[in-house]
Amino acid sequence: MFESLDYVYMPSRDVAADMAYFTDVLDARLIFAIDGMGARVAMLELTDGPPRLLLADHLEGDRPVLVYRVADLDGVSDELRGRGWDEGHGLEIPQGPVRSFAGPGGHRLAIYERSRPSVEQSFEGRRDF
Repeated sequence: MFESLDYVYMPSRDVAADMAYFTDVLDARLIFAIDGMGARVAMLELTDGPPRLLLADHLEGDRPVLVYRVADLDGVSDELRGRGWDEGHGLEIPQGPVRSFAGPGGHRLAIYERSRPSVEQSFEGRRDF
């Protein structure tokens, strides 16, 4: 059902400072740092494979959101609903549609369908801050 954990969205009170720590101290590779539409978001890699980290100042709360890729968002949503899943709310990320939800213990998760696979590459190298 879940193909991979592609992203970990992490709330940040200061994206630039957190980004500097991850790149300077932890040797993360900066994919992009975007300041637009009232939000700052930085994507980083700590490993050669997923998940990529997204530091985001518009994300409320203190818990990260684990973002899993699925092949068919509607199909997986239907299957999970049949198991008693509370689907939370739908939204869009540049890569495609998302359903964001919380587990009973407050863990934040999301599933998404990668319907726009090349859009992430279009942001690569962008550095607004």
